[in-house]
Amino acid sequence: MEMYQAHETAVIDKGCVIGEGTRIWHFSHIMEGCRIGKDCIIGQNVMIAPEVVLGNRVKVQNNVSVYTGVICGDEVFLGPSCVFTNVINPRSIISRRQEYQPTFVEKGASIGANATILCGRRIGACAMIGAGAVVTNDVLPYALVVGNPARQTGWVSEYGHRLKFDLQGYAVCPESGDRYRLQNGRVRKLTE
Repeated sequence: MEMYQAHETAVIDKGCVIGEGTRIWHFSHIMEGCRIGKDCIIGQNVMIAPEVVLGNRVKVQNNVSVYTGVICGDEVFLGPSCVFTNVINPRSIISRRQEYQPTFVEKGASIGANATILCGRRIGACAMIGAGAVVTNDVLPYALVVGNPARQTGWVSEYGHRLKFDLQGYAVCPESGDRYRLQNGRVRKLTE
């Protein structure tokens, strides 16, 4: 018995591993050899390519293409129509399947609608990629990046709020009350 739910129009190839509680919506294609964690939501018209890995509680919004080489940690959010690439210099007449570059999206990161993530990049934990951004470089944990090419414009909390650091390098998330420290160009969440 299947422990996940899939709309009747979804295509799920053999050899996929799909976690309990995951829901797959209209016209999505889950391709052979991919692994999808527990309690994920795969929106309408999504393509998950072979060997893609999605952690637990990942939300993939409508019209997203996740190509071979992408690995997403737990609780990642992929906004509507965002796109991943897996080859630096694609040509229709030249097969570059042996040149796929891995892309890592770490736990809790969010990628905005219509953003493009070039292959071979690492998106840090809880980073936030703005809508329409084109990510050409790695993104630090908790970084907020926007634009084309994407540039860092600040830092965000795990709850997605912009962090305002005091002169000593401390900030508090206005929603959770969690404290953060900015030191040597990196942010970390403080534990009590």
